[in-house]
Amino acid sequence: TRSEVVSVVEEDFVEAAKAIGERDSYIVFSEVLPNALAPVIVQATITMAYAILTAAGLSFLGLGVQPPTPAWGLMISGARQYLVQAPWMAVFPGIAIAITVLGFNLFGDGLRDVLDPTLKNDR
Repeated sequence: TRSEVVSVVEEDFVEAAKAIGERDSYIVFSEVLPNALAPVIVQATITMAYAILTAAGLSFLGLGVQPPTPAWGLMISGARQYLVQAPWMAVFPGIAIAITVLGFNLFGDGLRDVLDPTLKNDR
């Protein structure tokens, strides 16, 4: 995002690269972009988890995709009437949503641990 790029441009290592006469294109591609791209990638994985939850919630309420298209929210919504006789019809799509969202969140945390330059000194 713009704020991330602005904060990276204000760092001392960018000023040092300017001071020794590096080209602007070199500074952008070797200093600014690697340091600004990591938070964007991590935010994208967290946003994917949020999008999955939103799509499942909207389709559960009937505001998402329509019935011939399979969706986890539709599966849970359709299983409401069979909840007493066959609870697994609602449980398994719910578990699939939870595992997928947890997977995206763990993937984002792992990427943050690997890509965040401020955490590299803590290892």
